[in-house]
Amino acid sequence: MRLSRLFFTTLRDDPADADMASHRLLVRAGYVRQLGSGIYSLLPLGFRVQQRIEQVIREELDAIGGQEMEMPVVHPADLWRQSGRYDKIGPEMARFKDRGERDMVLAMTHEEVVADLVRDIVNSYRQLPIIVYHFQTKFRDEPRARGGLIRVREFVMKDSYSVDADEAGLDRSYQLHYEAYRRIFERLGLATVAVGSDVGIMGGSGAHEFMVVNPHGEDTLVLCPSGDYAANQQVARVAVPPPTGEEPLAAEEVATPGTETIATLAAFLDVPASRTAKAAFFVTGDGRLVTAVVRGDFEVNETKLSNAAKAVGGLRPATAEEIRAAGMEPGYGSPVGAHDTLVVLDALAAASPNLVGGANRPGFHLRNLNAPRDFSPDLTVDIANARAGDPCPECGAPVTLAQGIEVGNIFKLGTDFTRALGATYLAEDGSRHHPVMGSYGIGLGRNMACIVEAHHDEKGIVWPASVAPYPAHLVAIGANRDPAVAEAAEGLYKRVTDSGVEILYDDRDESPGVKFTDAELLGMPMIVTVSPRSLAAGGAEVTDRASGDRSVRPLAEVEAELAGG
Repeated sequence: MRLSRLFFTTLRDDPADADMASHRLLVRAGYVRQLGSGIYSLLPLGFRVQQRIEQVIREELDAIGGQEMEMPVVHPADLWRQSGRYDKIGPEMARFKDRGERDMVLAMTHEEVVADLVRDIVNSYRQLPIIVYHFQTKFRDEPRARGGLIRVREFVMKDSYSVDADEAGLDRSYQLHYEAYRRIFERLGLATVAVGSDVGIMGGSGAHEFMVVNPHGEDTLVLCPSGDYAANQQVARVAVPPPTGEEPLAAEEVATPGTETIATLAAFLDVPASRTAKAAFFVTGDGRLVTAVVRGDFEVNETKLSNAAKAVGGLRPATAEEIRAAGMEPGYGSPVGAHDTLVVLDALAAASPNLVGGANRPGFHLRNLNAPRDFSPDLTVDIANARAGDPCPECGAPVTLAQGIEVGNIFKLGTDFTRALGATYLAEDGSRHHPVMGSYGIGLGRNMACIVEAHHDEKGIVWPASVAPYPAHLVAIGANRDPAVAEAAEGLYKRVTDSGVEILYDDRDESPGVKFTDAELLGMPMIVTVSPRSLAAGGAEVTDRASGDRSVRPLAEVEAELAGG
């Protein structure tokens, strides 16, 4: 591809709204352009990178028996009503009516479609197991698109689906995908950590996310330095120590004026925050008041709480009026004497005796609060956020926290979708069963951005060879004034191209400074410069973009290397 014909332009200044290197560089180098909030066009260079990423994924999924297909972007809403997700998913799913006034949705994912196809096609255990996948556009009306391609509203995702006869088969398919993902990300040049994660709207029995550690990541990861444990903080377990043997003491009301926070309460009573109980109040989407109690030195984990409370429609903070209507006082609240609320007690708080908690009247707290003596929780489960330095739930070593960007996920769906859509197969013994499904996703644009995050320097992008749009960037310096340069560069370009290998050729009538700056910004693995000086030195100057190493090599040698692929 001649750069003079390439549909692109480079920018010398960073986009005003870009706070991540990948966002700045992909826009500046002419790989992407923004159309609207969270909506981007991939220009030819960006599209070639996405194709290279796609091919790596395709090869690895084919290697585990995946069959590529294509499913529609537009779905009848009735399909999503059958699964129950039409009413569970909020405004992030785009809904519209077609000209026949039928309810339709833009696909966020394709579990319903796969279950529908299985219902139609799979009749016998002999047709199982199956792995199918496709690369397809998804639309999710994100409330806060950010980071260029990191969080967008429209994107291309590889989603694959396994269909097995039983849970043992699902375990095998899940492990096949787990290992394939490891190979995919390694080939893409991404160092990932697989963490246990929340199943969210997907449901099912388990999930992992593949994370790239990055300070701009929205997810907080809980990591054991020994490698024994890794989880998204949304689901990371908090270890509960053995009982202390401390006997419960008699409850005692104490005046605590002006102590509406744990910090002010602990300072006023001269006790550590770990000796206090914190109550937080939420309302579920179906209108239930939930009172969550954790130890004062911890925060409530809303994902854990939502899952424990089976909060349809999620959670929102309760208002002061809603709290008082249940017999509790904001700032001085606890479940003691409360009514009409679901009380969820954190397991660590339950194991911590004689805490200081709210007395449900302004300016007063209770010393020596103990459950279930002083209040009866409806649920006692882990609902606290894991913290840096907490003991690993597996080995006891202090865990660390890191921010991460999700580049892939895998889910054990079980029979949730096949049962909802009535898909069954005939087993060998003649009985009918629901097939067991798994779902596995990789966002292509986000992976492109994460590759740039991991592979760039102060000059621009440094593409790994596995995903670079072109293996080399040929730069001709002074070709318009020196026929020898023109002949050498044009000849090299033509012979390499004729061999079936595409390279990028900067044949523009621009200054050397502009050409070199653009070559470093665009980031091909190899920069080949043909100039009067290089020819006088014996050929072309070859620069390794990653290391910066330079050498002058004979044109025939360079041609052989490029033509060899």
